[in-house]
Amino acid sequence: MCRENILNYVKRKYDTDPDYPWAKFPDYAVLRHGKNNKWYGVLMNVDRNKLNMEGDGETEILNVKCDPALSGILREKNAFLPAYHMNKEHWISIVLDGSVPDEEIFHLLDLSYDLTR
Repeated sequence: MCRENILNYVKRKYDTDPDYPWAKFPDYAVLRHGKNNKWYGVLMNVDRNKLNMEGDGETEILNVKCDPALSGILREKNAFLPAYHMNKEHWISIVLDGSVPDEEIFHLLDLSYDLTR
């Protein structure tokens, strides 16, 4: 899964254009509801050591809001982490390294959108 696929999906399904609110992090994209402005996703490139991941350099992640029971189950799987810089009970980080199928990521985006409505 790549950033472009996610941005195309949310544009097509929710008419969401990404918001880039931080000058210090110009590639960090926030996905917001059109009517209430609440966040339902954040795309970021984060240093792997900040995520307690092996290896050097950055990796791309997507933060989505998630039911706490589901987030506990997902974090037991590869490529799902406690949310980076978000409430770890209600948000998860998905590592966008190709190990999570596109359809699962889209489903989690849909759930996040619904939870933040």
